[in-house]
Amino acid sequence: MKKYSYFLTAALLCGSLSINAQITSGKIAKQYTTSETENQRLTYVGDLKFEASKQPAEAEISIFVNQHKKFQTILGIGGALTDASAETFAKMPVEKQKAFLKAYYSPIDGIGYTLARTNINSCDFSSDSYTYVKDGDAALKTFNVSHDLKYKIPFIKQAIAAAGGKLTLYASPWSPPAWMKDNNDMLHGGKLLPKYNQSWANYFVRFIQEYEKNKIPVWGISVQNEPMAKQTWESCIFTAIEEKDFVKNFLGPTLHKSGMEAKKLIVWDHNRDVMVQRANDTYADKEAAKYIWGVGFHWYEDWSGGKQQFENVQRVNEAFPDKHLIFTEGCIGNFDLAKINDWNMGEHYGESMINDFNNGIVGWTDWNILLDEQGGPNHVQNFCFAPVHYNTKTDELIFNSEFYYIGHFSKFIKPGARRISASSSKSYLITTAFQNPDGKIVVVVMNKTDKGETFLVWLNGQSIKSTLPQRSISTFIID
Repeated sequence: MKKYSYFLTAALLCGSLSINAQITSGKIAKQYTTSETENQRLTYVGDLKFEASKQPAEAEISIFVNQHKKFQTILGIGGALTDASAETFAKMPVEKQKAFLKAYYSPIDGIGYTLARTNINSCDFSSDSYTYVKDGDAALKTFNVSHDLKYKIPFIKQAIAAAGGKLTLYASPWSPPAWMKDNNDMLHGGKLLPKYNQSWANYFVRFIQEYEKNKIPVWGISVQNEPMAKQTWESCIFTAIEEKDFVKNFLGPTLHKSGMEAKKLIVWDHNRDVMVQRANDTYADKEAAKYIWGVGFHWYEDWSGGKQQFENVQRVNEAFPDKHLIFTEGCIGNFDLAKINDWNMGEHYGESMINDFNNGIVGWTDWNILLDEQGGPNHVQNFCFAPVHYNTKTDELIFNSEFYYIGHFSKFIKPGARRISASSSKSYLITTAFQNPDGKIVVVVMNKTDKGETFLVWLNGQSIKSTLPQRSISTFIID
């Protein structure tokens, strides 16, 4: 089985991932490519000079970019800093830890993550179920985050440092403590008992306070991870009405009274399938809506058959343009070490990111940034793939295709960038484009076909000609 080991990846990080800073006169596009067959991994493949061009022929494949048509402002791109990731990270030798952090967070030698998510209380990707208070303590007098001080908090602090001292972090609960719920169980769904609404709202505030005491700024929170899923792991059910009433009557006012009105509040945090209904019902209540920053969503709606429902993201964006959209979680399940280099996984990421950005998201967050050779740890055996795995038995860091596909966005698209108009003349190439705060234009083009494709990229009456190998993705930096 072919693996892209720590040593190969370290060489890539020191070489081809570094952007050539040389300034060339005229409009130049620097191309970076990841491909299955050419063994390219975010590889710089050369400069292309724009030249004046005439009307493209219909037979020519073209990508049309218009930087004068601007859309949403980008918050960031990143992944989740879970218990499982932190525990796996702690098992690495120090030198591999440094290489790992550089790979994810360095904007020069890595893929420049700027966004992160973490869990409040335990989730499936924890080694056990835990909370921050003793049973029955509705006043939260026993609240403390000592559990997280062993692995997760030190891990998050190192990630922040590796990102240059700033990382936009939000947190999500999978379940309140068991005694706050009608099933007296953190697992298997259940609902928050109404008598604990205020205690649970206070719980969010205490979490933020304790993390910030530990020098971890919290940008925002989501109300509940996957609020319509009864899982074998930590889960809790909220209908749209229940969620917006909790926000309106408890969580929103409590954050404001605690001086945390600037914290961003995300609702839904579940799949694209019914996100339109959730947004419609939630935003219909103006008193609830005033507290809500936006809707978060995942990509698992195809669990029961069918395809990814990208158009639902667009429907919400069209209906509520004054609110935000953020992709809060995605991963590939059913872990199998023998399939760790399956190229389809990276393509799944690329296709999702292009479509979701084109439909209006401002941020994109992968699930676990690191897992072990079993796809865990996970206390309910819900093992999954991550962009990077550390094999604790062989002391090997494995960088999968997902890592490089995500990097084609996170490395080049900076916080504060604006999405700009980009379209493809043929369905077998998909594209999205952005203009960074420094004025540089970033165009991402993906080829899922089994043959190489030659195409033009058009900008302001000029074009460049490029080629994408079969099953590949390229990013063009236009300066």
